[in-house]
Amino acid sequence: MLATFLIGLREGLEAALVVGILVAYLRRLGRGDALPRLWAGVALAIALALGIGAILTFGAYSLTFEAQELIGGLLSLLAVGMVTWMIFWMQKAGRTMKATLEGGLDRALTQGGIWALIAIGFVSVAREGIETTLLLWSMVQSFGGAPSALLGAVLGLLAAVVIGWLLARGAVRLDLRRFFTWTSGFLVIVAAGVLAYAIMDLQEAGALPGPFTAVAPIDAVTGAVALGWAAFPFGWAFDVTNVIAPDSVWATILQATVGFMPRMTWLQVTAWALYLAVVGFFFVQGLRTRRAVTPRPPTSADEDAPASTLTQQGAA
Repeated sequence: MLATFLIGLREGLEAALVVGILVAYLRRLGRGDALPRLWAGVALAIALALGIGAILTFGAYSLTFEAQELIGGLLSLLAVGMVTWMIFWMQKAGRTMKATLEGGLDRALTQGGIWALIAIGFVSVAREGIETTLLLWSMVQSFGGAPSALLGAVLGLLAAVVIGWLLARGAVRLDLRRFFTWTSGFLVIVAAGVLAYAIMDLQEAGALPGPFTAVAPIDAVTGAVALGWAAFPFGWAFDVTNVIAPDSVWATILQATVGFMPRMTWLQVTAWALYLAVVGFFFVQGLRTRRAVTPRPPTSADEDAPASTLTQQGAA
């Protein structure tokens, strides 16, 4: 529940800040008449995310086990790709996000008409909505606990809406830069776990070699799939299910936070470690580069700055 709460909060606040920038700019231009069209686009994006979630949840019941695992693994890979892209996109484009959004609104108001405004509202939220839906669905599939996981996500999204509204009103001050830095680091770890689960799905479906296929190394003594170094690369890396039960609270917490499962294959462990090493390295490098080019941190002189300015600084 905590993991999905943080994901809902992070992704929801990102979407809330984007919408807040657009709404504030329209009001500053005196174009309150365009707000209903913008909100219509936002509503369509939310409906799309909910529809995708419903299809993923209920649409696979008639499929075979192998087909379900194959689809689940591929969608989890897609979720990992989207999350990874979003993390680095925010590092690079967050500094100019406000200007980009306002420029798009200017073009929509002068050239595009009603559908262009609806499209801006839709695109601004759809990306985060689809990404959040895929990531949450993958996490629920990986460690179960759908009611509590979904409750955590809903609470996170509601908290994001409230915080976004308070920020827009100037009622609270939040170090958004630090918030997005820490939550992006958390998402890197979560994405590594989702990647490991995707590998397991694909192995169970027979799309990747592993303990469930004919290439699995067999222990000559027990006749079971080999374990440990002797099982490399297509057997089990470790099995501690006798210490941590797969359906226990500790197993759920570890899997939801760091991607650890009581029994993992060598392909899972390798993918998890490589993802953390490579993505983690470039993520830290991006933080160092951003700090090197940042002119100065916000000071007390910024206290009277408009909320939209603070939003831009936080997104950067």
